[in-house]
Amino acid sequence: MLYHLYELQHATISPLRMAADASKKWLRNPANPMSYTQQGRTAAAAFDVFTHITHRYGKPDFELDTTIINDETVPVTVEIVHSEPFGNLLHFKRETGHLKTQPDDPRLLIVAPMSGHFATLLRGTVETLLPDHDVYITDWNDARTVPVHLGHFDLDTYVDYIMRFLRKLGPNTHMMAVCQPSVPVLAAVSLMASGNEPCQPASMTLMGGPVDTRENPTEVNNFAQQHSLDWFERHVISHVPLPHPGAMRRVYPGFMQLAGFMSMNWDKHMSAHHDMFTHLVEGDGESADAKRAFYQEYLAVMDLTAEFYLQTLKVVFHDHNLPDGTMRWQGIQVDPAAITKTALLTVEGERDDITGMGQTRAAHKLCTNLPDNMRMHHLQQGVGHYGVFNGRRWREQISPRLKDFIRRHDQEGKGRKSAPDMARIEAAE
Repeated sequence: MLYHLYELQHATISPLRMAADASKKWLRNPANPMSYTQQGRTAAAAFDVFTHITHRYGKPDFELDTTIINDETVPVTVEIVHSEPFGNLLHFKRETGHLKTQPDDPRLLIVAPMSGHFATLLRGTVETLLPDHDVYITDWNDARTVPVHLGHFDLDTYVDYIMRFLRKLGPNTHMMAVCQPSVPVLAAVSLMASGNEPCQPASMTLMGGPVDTRENPTEVNNFAQQHSLDWFERHVISHVPLPHPGAMRRVYPGFMQLAGFMSMNWDKHMSAHHDMFTHLVEGDGESADAKRAFYQEYLAVMDLTAEFYLQTLKVVFHDHNLPDGTMRWQGIQVDPAAITKTALLTVEGERDDITGMGQTRAAHKLCTNLPDNMRMHHLQQGVGHYGVFNGRRWREQISPRLKDFIRRHDQEGKGRKSAPDMARIEAAE
């Protein structure tokens, strides 16, 4: 019923949005004398912001057509190399045929979060890593687009997908989990290590992930703890309505997740849209376009299957199965202590208000059989959750450490340093 009301609201507002868009264009038409007045610019800006905030944004494109390798521009083609009902494995193929020296860069699988936004939220992450890595990424599908007959998708399925992707890519692949997938990635690597599989990753990087939410719990963690699974099922789970392909599938709707995201920093979002309005009135199109571009990405959300959402709540936030040693995948014990061949890097943000400090670093306590020269932790000063994988600090301080860590543990361990990285908990100055 909740989803149906949302669709009804969208349909009701659509004529108003169309009228506002037409009014905006009329007020900005050079042939209209009002376009040269303060009143005209103010009204046009108001219509523009209204159109922007009431628009439903679809899945964005990565828009990464080129990268720079050795000071030369290299075309990039995005291709699907493996497909599953709930997600694809994408490859950012760098067309390097024209280069005099062919790059022999490490193969890197980025596991994007399944937490409401599309993988394109990591556009800046991918852009930074492309010059020095052969990049792949998980591209999760919106649950409302997946027909019911294609089956379910829960946390166990997520872990299974990660292992399938690693087997597809082969040995000596490096893996990077951004936020939410830190738990299923650590579980997948643990299972592959227990089976002594040849495609165990050479390294895994966990960034701002909730490995153990009992460490410095945040407002998000406390909210999850204070409500039962039954409460979440009654208040946020809904059925996808017609005419979506996934009609009748039980989901945690993207619009509910977006409301939760924005409520955490409501004042900042209000201020950002007020600034956008002011920029439009003043004729500062560049600043307004920057705000618009950010929110076109931020407001584009996807549904999660109900079973994945509820199982994640139970396993990660309620029962803490992974750090407690009680997590199972399809009945098989998940044992991080089995990991001996995959180097571990954890990254946290000092001001992260979603994943508290220590929650990601907890992975080191679980991987008890990794030697010190195969582990490293980095605490980035002055950044919040999104700053761990995007923005200036990511580009200038975090990604160089990640690149160095991957290089040192590439090619089946060649060139590994003996100095214990874990002994020097790095923090950017």
